[in-house]
Amino acid sequence: MAALSRSIARLLNESFTALEAIFSSPFRGFQPQIAGIPSLDSSINKNKESILDSIFENGILWAVPKSRRTVEKRLKRKFGHPYYRLKILLPKNNLRICDRCGHHHEESVLCPNCYAKVKQETEAIQEAIQNRLGLSPIEKDVVVLYEGEKEQYPSDYWKGKRIVELKKPRPSWFSQNLLQKSVEKAPLAEVSDAKPTDLG
Repeated sequence: MAALSRSIARLLNESFTALEAIFSSPFRGFQPQIAGIPSLDSSINKNKESILDSIFENGILWAVPKSRRTVEKRLKRKFGHPYYRLKILLPKNNLRICDRCGHHHEESVLCPNCYAKVKQETEAIQEAIQNRLGLSPIEKDVVVLYEGEKEQYPSDYWKGKRIVELKKPRPSWFSQNLLQKSVEKAPLAEVSDAKPTDLG
């Protein structure tokens, strides 16, 4: 019990000493006394470090703003700046109507509705190729055909090609030219050897 009373008296003494040192309190020289406990000022001052050193070491006065933030800076942080980044909501003037589906979209941006349809169709084609070919290496050309497109060409046309058929009709917006190669390699029989001449 006596040790607890001494620790409480030590804390009170340190608190008043710190207040006196920082704020130049009018209670300078006042030493609190607790009934029944002698003054511990002499024994405390021998063993303790400076009160200010302990306060700065604990970081009580760290990260305190040194100057008041102006009204202009506060408004810029709140609403932004028109020359850099404006945070308030402004009406958009760059909206356009898609020629195909009629949905609104931003200028110089793909129509999200049309792009969603193309993305869905592409995922269906990828899934059909994965189910048909698996993970085996593809050594031949892969041709994706929709319902009723295989009969448009003779059977000799499909030799040397891997065919992936989708059991649904081709969408009207999905042109057949999109799956064709832009450059066709010429057969090896038609390529003639190019030999240099007049080397002599």
